[in-house]
Amino acid sequence: MSEALASGSRKSRATLWLLIALCAAPVVASYVAYYWWQPSGHVNYGELLQPRTVPDVPLPLADGTTFRMSQLRGKWTLLMADGAECDTHCLEKLTYLRQLRLAQGKDSDRVERVWLLTDDRFPSSAVLAQYTGTYAVRAKDTAVLAMLQATGVPSEHIYVIDPLGNLMMRYPPNPEPRRMLKDLARLLRHSQWADSLGKG
Repeated sequence: MSEALASGSRKSRATLWLLIALCAAPVVASYVAYYWWQPSGHVNYGELLQPRTVPDVPLPLADGTTFRMSQLRGKWTLLMADGAECDTHCLEKLTYLRQLRLAQGKDSDRVERVWLLTDDRFPSSAVLAQYTGTYAVRAKDTAVLAMLQATGVPSEHIYVIDPLGNLMMRYPPNPEPRRMLKDLARLLRHSQWADSLGKG
């Protein structure tokens, strides 16, 4: 009896690990295809970061509700950090996020946008109205913002989070939108199944 139970337990564990491997495979494949298995002479524009899971802490939205990064699992997420006052550079980044998503056409629903607010305020309703669909969340003194700060100055970059919730890439200050667009299109193309991961 005990041998049968042990055998069943081993089979259950093996099945669990197989399911985990199958779920992770598309994202792993997209990393490999995008960063290492490339045509000769191709250079990635985005800087690959050591993948690290974005902390899933509650973050307040302007309407009083709570947002968590886990809500976006299964999607590629474009992330930026800046103050609520939002100067010209901040508005430019918001525009890049919006246009990069729109430019994906039929795949635009696989891309989300998040604005981490680095102070205790929320943007004006006029600014929020211009960028409908972007999650503007207060992140001052949170683990999410601290993670970005560990990589440099967050406000200088636009970041990419993969469908499993890992911070994995960032763009340089004053980026070239066309090159960003090509990068994102490749990520989506090489991970056709990744947008279904992490849901539920």
